[in-house]
Amino acid sequence: MEINVSFGDGLKVNAHFKQFTVYTDQAKEVGGEETVPDPFSYFLSSMATCAGVFVLRFCQSRNLPTADLSLRMSNDWNKEKHLVENITIHLQLPASFPEKYMPALVRAINECTVKRTLMAPPQIEVVMARKGE
Repeated sequence: MEINVSFGDGLKVNAHFKQFTVYTDQAKEVGGEETVPDPFSYFLSSMATCAGVFVLRFCQSRNLPTADLSLRMSNDWNKEKHLVENITIHLQLPASFPEKYMPALVRAINECTVKRTLMAPPQIEVVMARKGE
């Protein structure tokens, strides 16, 4: 997938891909206007929503009700390194959720593409060129 980036006012930076635009800003305490989420919040929310998709598909494929399911993700922040250290996905199941499906549901969550990418990170290369080169 190719993503094109445009620069807006202040600290607004937007990503354009397919027919979508993802708008980002920075928090007020770092000079942004905080009009929309910052890129790192989108990054973290992509893992939570990816896990949610796998939970939803798992339940739908087995005709399990999803009305009483809830998923929450939390993380620990290393202030010295300025990085997330630990991420925990909390899945609240209804009391009636069949015990036999719980291990398979954990395996399904672990198949989330965002999580798997973090577990085996890609190489990232930065290439620069001047206009006209």
